[in-house]
Parts: sequence; structure tokens; C-alpha cells
Amino acid sequence: MARWTSAVSSGQLARLLGSQQRPPGDGRRPPAYRALADGIRLLVLEGRVPVGTRLPAERELALALSVSRTTVATAFEALRAEGFLESRRGAGSWTAAPAGSPLPARGLAPLPPEQEGSHIDLGCASLPAPEPWLTRAFQGALEALPPYAHTHGDYPAGLPALRRSLAERYTARGVPTMPEQIMVTTGAMGAIDAIRTLFAPRGERIAVESPSYANILQLMRDAGSRLVPVAMGEGLSGWDLDRWRQVLREAAPRLAYVVADFHNPTGALADDERRRALVDAARHAGTVLLADETMVELRLDEELDREDGAAMPRPVCGFDPAGASVITVGSASKAFWAGMRIGWVRAAPEIIRSLVAARAYADMGTPVLEQLALNWLLTTGGWESAVTLRKAQARENRTALVDAVRRELPDWEFTVPRGGLTLWVRAGGLSGSRIAAAGESVGVRVPSGPRFGVDGAFEGYVRLPFTVSGPLADEAAVRLAAAVDLVRSGAGPHTATPRTLIA
Repeated sequence: MARWTSAVSSGQLARLLGSQQRPPGDGRRPPAYRALADGIRLLVLEGRVPVGTRLPAERELALALSVSRTTVATAFEALRAEGFLESRRGAGSWTAAPAGSPLPARGLAPLPPEQEGSHIDLGCASLPAPEPWLTRAFQGALEALPPYAHTHGDYPAGLPALRRSLAERYTARGVPTMPEQIMVTTGAMGAIDAIRTLFAPRGERIAVESPSYANILQLMRDAGSRLVPVAMGEGLSGWDLDRWRQVLREAAPRLAYVVADFHNPTGALADDERRRALVDAARHAGTVLLADETMVELRLDEELDREDGAAMPRPVCGFDPAGASVITVGSASKAFWAGMRIGWVRAAPEIIRSLVAARAYADMGTPVLEQLALNWLLTTGGWESAVTLRKAQARENRTALVDAVRRELPDWEFTVPRGGLTLWVRAGGLSGSRIAAAGESVGVRVPSGPRFGVDGAFEGYVRLPFTVSGPLADEAAVRLAAAVDLVRSGAGPHTATPRTLIA
């Protein structure tokens, strides 16, 4: 049986090849077969044609490209020799990752305290707590705690008051929601794992954006899920609907995980048309769409950040208000503080009941005090004040980081996202994994592109979060430039001494 889980048509592949920006060369044109093989190899490395994608037949592709069948056959043979293509008689050919390619890696844990004085940590897209609101929230929670302390303290679906507050927020966003459609969880990761367990147990297929959030990809790999990557569209427009329809139709995944609002890592913001079309495609395919909204509050461009939210696209669940086909996950970790491990699920009441029933065998429930702290924020206006502070900080950091990278690394390519916390950067034709290794030796920590892909894609990328500003952003870019110099010189990652961290 062939190992491919999706396919690319001859027309799609021709368009992708035609849209490529070729690196500067020495002026000599390579043979036609070599140019075709290099083009397909680059599409695989950049994740635009995921590993495991079935390619069109040689004759069909030759017609679409207006080249001879011999040219296509020779290109395919070169790709097989390099490990980027596998073929089987009667099954066709599909893309592959060569033996020895960088394997997908786990996310970066925060730096230990003993390294914080010498390293700049760009590994985690998290900011310090927006004080004084964290302290005020827990003071309010302690004041509200006594009545709950006289109960069993066991609320598998979440505190009724917090479920009501979260439901009211969805209703205010134009999606009528009852408290019975909400379950409070221990962070977004806990919510996503519970949904995966219910809808796509071990061995089931899950469609994921390519690239996607590294920690979620690892969670699903560890659970034995079969990930089906779907390449993101060009720029920051979100999803390629033709590819999504094809994958949903041909791979028939049980679950599809998507981040429509300031996607991590690319920052993409899907528009209403794409959201509606993807919900319709998932419904027709019988796939449950899992929409991650953890970044939705972080609207950084002024035209998006209106108080009424009218400039933002509708929530994905707005195209399935009953919550039967779309399950939404939210969290306080990005908009407020990563240390507040509160997440939530919005879905149909019967789905919520199933998730709550299954929770008895998982974590039982979410800490009451943290739920009370979040509810205090939501009911007193503290949430809006804290998020306003968070957005101002992220805007300042975004400007500082973008300016510094453009100055120190002018050949790095990126599009500035309109919100979120991350910058997705093409690293000037160099290996992101080697830059990350060299960065550790010069005192800057950065995650490489393969962490956000499936089967070693995105080797030419790094992700930079908006977590530093001012002189620290300048110093981070200087250290990244030093790491790039090490990679270009061929020096080992341990040949440099970390610079002293500036105050």
C-alpha cells in the first residue's frame, strides 16, 4: 500500500513551480530535468508540497509543464536518488524525506534560571504577566473563594460562573452561546488533547496546517496520530482552500486542527470567505474542525483593533453556531499570561458532556482559584485592561524586532503579521537547524523551522517571537547575525563565546 495521504494535481504543481523565487546563480542554466528536480525538492523542503504527497503521472505533468516526458522521468529519477521521492509500480510516486533529514523536534522549554543572565531566549512566544492585573485578579479570587471552599471543589466542566462569563463573551462576538456549550480546561493543550482523544484516538488521521504550532504537533505525534500536513497559502492570507478540499476528500481525516487568528508560527489571519469555505468542506467530509483561538485577542494593527471587533473576521465557530462541526479552543495563556493555565472548549452541549465524562480518567478538573481569578478579570473589566497592556507591549516588541532584523540580517525574508506573537522568517537560504545550534553558542536561543513542520520540512526557516524590545531586540539580532556568520564560515557551533547580556 502506498504511503501517500494527499495528492497534488499537475496544474497545481505547475503553478507552484512557476511561483518559486529561484536563488541567484552563476548565470548558467541547468538542464531542464535538473531545474525540475530542484524545483520539486525546494517545494518539499519549504513544506509547500508536504512529505507523503502523491505526484501526478509523468505524462500528465509533462503536458502541464510543456516539457518532454523524458525530462519529467529523469527529474523523478534524480529525486528518487536523493531521497525526495518514492515510487511503486501501480501506486505512482510520492514525496519523501531523505534519510538523515532533520527530524521534527520537540518544542523548546524555557531557559533554566542559571542561563537567563547570558542568553536571550527567543524560544517561547510568551510575555511576562501584565501587572498589576495578575495580582489584582488573584486578590479578587481569594475574596471570592470562601463559598467554594465549603464545597467539594470538584467541577469537571468548570465553575458555573466562569462558564457563564465565557459563554457571554462568545455571544458578544456574534455567536450565541449557552454555558452548557463551555468546558473549562487546564490550558489549551489540555483542551486539545481531550478533543483528540474523543474524536481521533491512536492511529487516526488528523489534518494539520503546514507549518503549525510545534507543541501541538508533538502532542499528536506522541499520541500516535497520523498527521496529514496541508501547506499554508502564500503570504498571510491563511488557508489554500483547494488543497484543504482535496485533503479532506482524499485522506478523510477524523479531525482537522487549524489556527485562523494570527496563526502560530506564520501570523496568518484567515478571512471570512476562507473560514466559511473550510467549515463547509469539513462538514461535507465528515471531519471535525478544531479551531484554536489562543491568539485571537492579540490584534496589533490599529485597523483591526476596534472596540467593537467589526474589522476582524467572524469566529470560525460563527459559521457553525451549534458547535456540531466546529469545536473551538481558547486560552488565557497568550493574551494574559502563560502561567495562568486556564483554557476552554466551546462546542455542542452533547460534545461537552462527552468531554466532561471522559475527564474523570484524565485530570478531573481545573484549579478553582485560577478559575476565580480569570472570572474576576472577565467580570470587572480587568481582562480588557490587561489585554490592552499586552497588545501595546507586543506592538512595541514587534517594531523593535522587525527593525533590528532588517538592519542586521537584510537578506532574511518575512512578512510582518497583523497580530499574534511570532515572525516566520526565511533565513537567507541557510539551514535553520544550524542557525539554532550556532545561536546557542553565541547566547541567543531560537527555534528552527523543522519544529513547526512534519517530516523535516521548513529547514530554511526560523521563528522569532515578539518577546524582546529596545536594546535587547538589537542585541538579539546582532547575536543572530553572529550565528549566521558561524554557519556561513562552516565553523562549529561551540567555537564562539556567548556575549555578556546587556542590561
